[in-house]
Amino acid sequence: MYENKIAVVILNDLAHWQKLNVTAFLAGSVAIAFPETHGAPLVSASGTQYLPFLKHPVLIYAADTDEQIKRAFNRATDRELHIGVYTKGLFATKNEEGNLTEIAQHIDSELDLAGIIIYGENRKVDKAIDKLKFHS
Repeated sequence: MYENKIAVVILNDLAHWQKLNVTAFLAGSVAIAFPETHGAPLVSASGTQYLPFLKHPVLIYAADTDEQIKRAFNRATDRELHIGVYTKGLFATKNEEGNLTEIAQHIDSELDLAGIIIYGENRKVDKAIDKLKFHS
């Protein structure tokens, strides 16, 4: 059992490629920000070294409405959890500068969220994602 949890909340009405894209970017944000989440490199019997996984499971939840994802965002904020965001506007950006500009245009309460990632203590994350179902 892990002390911390990683939860991704994705809007259910996104295109399949968008859901995968958002999940990949958000999982990378936790890996970058928290080196303690990195596992050891995988090594085959041939001695080939492969990239490590995150040590924690990444659980993916669906938000059927903008209100559901915003509720999880607000509950995670209230519990002082670590949050990553992916806004709908990021689908139109082409580089880091565009990404930074897109997010900087909005105050937190006006972020048009397509997905979020929450990282922190198991119980607090569970409370933040309360009432959401696993993505299917």
